[in-house]
Amino acid sequence: MPRIDFGEHHVDYTVVKGRSSRHTYFRFRSDRTLEITIPKGGRVDVESAIGEKRSWILRNYLEMLGNQRVLDGSSLLYDGRRLRIKFEGRRGPDEVSPEFDDGRVVIRTTEKSLTRELVKRWFLRETSRYVVRRTAELARELGLKYRVVDVRDIRSWGYCTRDGRLSFSWQLMALSARLRDYVIIHELSHLVEFNHSERFKRRMASVCPDYRQREAELRRITTV
Repeated sequence: MPRIDFGEHHVDYTVVKGRSSRHTYFRFRSDRTLEITIPKGGRVDVESAIGEKRSWILRNYLEMLGNQRVLDGSSLLYDGRRLRIKFEGRRGPDEVSPEFDDGRVVIRTTEKSLTRELVKRWFLRETSRYVVRRTAELARELGLKYRVVDVRDIRSWGYCTRDGRLSFSWQLMALSARLRDYVIIHELSHLVEFNHSERFKRRMASVCPDYRQREAELRRITTV
């Protein structure tokens, strides 16, 4: 599925022929994909039409996002991108198959009710791989040392203990890379300032200058 890039945001879109012989229409569907309806008999430069509507597309997309849930039943958030969930009932091994080019993830299992558990297992694997690697990289960049890092079923995005243990939510892979980095940097910073004091905030500003913006974006995402 083609998409429009807005930095960290990506809007998938489809083009369909409409009934009008003159007008091109833009609308967002419930799965957050953009539908572009072009005249049935006319020749339209879709790229140019998108270019003229970029501001409208981004504004409406952000408004539509609002507070997003990581998993809402018909779709899920992965790497900052909303993917449609397609369920395929079958016997045999359970399977989660992300199809990023098509903007969807296929869940193959015997019972639809198993979807959440299978998504959780998939996220847990991907988040664990990411967190082990990225936490080590960021710790080196910041000149910090931690004792151990793990991934857990927790309500917050992450936490740090006084003895240097860093724990992160299995849902971390739902976030875009810049928000994942924010969460990891936040918890690493607690190794130096074990609080949310002004000193902690100054430290965050020094290592992540736009941390307040990232923090605000993170508040708009709800864990399951």
